[in-house]
Amino acid sequence: MKRARKKPRSAKTRLITLTLALIAISAVTVYLLTQPPGSQPTSPPLGASSAPGEEYAWITTKFGTIVIRFFPQEAPRHVENFKKLASQGFYNDTTFHRVIPGFMIQGGDPNSKDDDRSNDGTGGPGYTVNAEFNSRSHTRSIVSKARSRDPNSAGSQFFIVVKDSPHLDGQYTVFGEIVRGMDVVDQVVVQPRDSNDNPLSPIRMMSGVPGSPFSSASACSTSGYRTTRARAP
Repeated sequence: MKRARKKPRSAKTRLITLTLALIAISAVTVYLLTQPPGSQPTSPPLGASSAPGEEYAWITTKFGTIVIRFFPQEAPRHVENFKKLASQGFYNDTTFHRVIPGFMIQGGDPNSKDDDRSNDGTGGPGYTVNAEFNSRSHTRSIVSKARSRDPNSAGSQFFIVVKDSPHLDGQYTVFGEIVRGMDVVDQVVVQPRDSNDNPLSPIRMMSGVPGSPFSSASACSTSGYRTTRARAP
C-alpha cells in the first residue's frame, strides 16, 4: 500500500510559522533583558566553571556583576564567613568605600550604608575571624580580607586586587579570586574619589551565593564592633 503523500505547506503557512517563531524568540529575549538586578543567576553563576567542589558568590554593582570563586581549602573560615554574610543580605547596599588605582578596591562595611562618610571603613559584623594566611599570592583578581593592625581582626570588609601586590602576601588572608567581572572592578577603581579614597558617587553593591535570595535588609548587628579602620595597606 502506498503511503499518502503529505501536501506541501503553502508559502502562507510557512510565513505564519516563521513569524510565530520570531515572536517567541523576541519574547524570551525581552524577558531575560528586563530581569531586575537582584535576580539570582544560575549555578554555576554567569557561565563560570562548574568543576566539582567549587564555590561561588556574586556582587552586583551599577557597573555590572562580579563573580568570586572561593578557596575553601586555603581559608575555610573566611569563605564560610563571606558566604554566611552574603546569604543573609549583610552586604546589600554597602559600598566600595575605598578605591586606589593601580592597587585595589575595598568594600563590605555596613557603616557605608548611610550618608555619613566619616566612619566608612570602621564597621563590621560584630565579631572577628582569625587570620588564615596561606600560599596564595596577591595577584590581580585576588579577593582578600581587610583588617586592622591586629592580624586576627578581619570581619566583613574585603578587597579586590587590581594589580599584583606581593607585599601583602603573608599579611592578609586570600580567600578567593574573581573569575568574571574584572572589567567591572577596573571601572570601579578609576571613579573620582575624595581625600580618603572614597568614591564621590557611592558605588553600592548587592551580593549573594547560589541558593540564597538577595535581601535589602542586613541580618547582622554591628553593635559592639571596635571602630578601628580596616585597611589594606
